[in-house]
Parts: sequence; structure tokens; C-alpha cells
Amino acid sequence: MKTEHTLKLLEYALGHELRAFSTTRAGGVGSGSYGAFNITHYCGDTPEHVHANRQLLCTELGIADDRLLLPHQTHGDRVLTIDADFLALPEARRTAEMEGVDALVTNIKGVCIGVSTADCVPILLYDPTHQAIAAVHAGWRGTVKKIVARAIATMTEKYGTRPAELRAVVGPSISAAAFEVGDEVYDAFSAAGFPMTNVARRYPAAGGTEKWHIDLWAANVCTLEAAGVELTNLMVAGICTYTESDRFFSARRLGINSGRIFNGIMLKN
Repeated sequence: MKTEHTLKLLEYALGHELRAFSTTRAGGVGSGSYGAFNITHYCGDTPEHVHANRQLLCTELGIADDRLLLPHQTHGDRVLTIDADFLALPEARRTAEMEGVDALVTNIKGVCIGVSTADCVPILLYDPTHQAIAAVHAGWRGTVKKIVARAIATMTEKYGTRPAELRAVVGPSISAAAFEVGDEVYDAFSAAGFPMTNVARRYPAAGGTEKWHIDLWAANVCTLEAAGVELTNLMVAGICTYTESDRFFSARRLGINSGRIFNGIMLKN
């Protein structure tokens, strides 16, 4: 008997001209800590499962496999522009170009760009005036480096984007209550100029002590606002991956050898 695998996407209403979404764990062919839907190829999942899940998503989006782009992220701040020249490259060259990249931008229709997360913050950007999009991966290191501001700067340079016109989504990721950090992480945010009273607080910890927790949602909202994005155009999903690890992958809850959420955005043809 044939098994049906129906994808369940968390979709964002950024405009009728595009699809913007985060995948959930439902609908794929994976199992265990990779169950059921994972398309990230570098997190230890079975290659056949990754390929099958990619095909499911491509069918849902109505695109060929070579139009579904996911970089190999390394918690840096490199932004890659996806243009016609990039799409014309052989597969091996495209893979090499996407090594060490944590944000993609494009204005080409029918190309789904995305980033993978499993507690880190995904940010999707849409410029409705110039029909340009971005997908950004902001872990705590990328957040400190203000990678989303770099992505906006790239959109401004390449497409003439005006930040005040951007629509933005902060997708499912770890909440402040679940994100306990060491003093060195607190110090990194402080040194980067973040308003620490807004992005950090102390929570009770084992042994009657207190530990710092960082609010990555608030930190990235601060960066978006400083870059010129209007708060009225900004949506925060408010979904904690750690506490909702049954619906969304969480590396802190499931372990590093687990699946990843794919956070994608695509201008429709």
C-alpha cells in the first residue's frame, strides 16, 4: 500500500506574489531524530531520505530540484547573491559557491532560497517594490555579527531596496527562556552594542544560582529596526523550537544529530 507524505508548512502572509514558509517535522520520509521531514544534507541524515524530502518540497512549490537552494551554513555573516550567472554554473561549482554562506538574496522568480535552522533564528525578507527576497540564518554568532543588516545592505546595493519598505519574518527558533548561555556569550552581545536590558536576563539555574539567557528574537528585531525596517512590517512567529520540538527540530532538545527546519522564500513565476 502506498504511503502518502503530506507536507505541513508554516506559511507567512508576506504577499500574494511569493511563498514564504518554515517546514515542520510532519509529512516526510525520515525517522527518529530526523523524522519526518528534513532536507538539510549536512546534518547526518540518510541521503535517500533527504533526496525524497527535497522532491516532496519541490513538488509542493512547483519547481525543479536545481531551483531549491540551501547553503552550507557556518555561523558566519557571508551573504551570497543568486543571479543568472550563479544558476548557470555546474552543480559542483554552485555547491562550492554556497559553502560558508549564511544568507541568500535574489530577485529571480521561481527560485526558492532558504536556510536551515534547529534553534537558530531564521529571518525572511521581502522587498515588494523591487521584487527581491532574502533568507538569513542568524545563530547567536550571526546575530552578534548582525548578519541580517548585511543582507539588507546587499539588497540595497543589488536591487535598490529601501529598508523601510521591507517585510520581515522572524521564524521559529529558541526562546529566551530556553536559551541559557555562558558569560562569554553575554559579553559578546554587550561588546557588539546590543541593549542588554532588552536582550538578556538572568534565570534561576541549578544549585540556586542564576544564568544569563539571551533573547535572540529581541536581538534580531533590534538589528532590523536599526537597519531601517518598520516594526509594523515585522512579524515574529513566537514559536520556541526547544519547547515545541515535536513540531519543529531543536538541536538542544534532540541533539546535534537531528533534522533541520528549512525556512524558504520564493517569488512566484
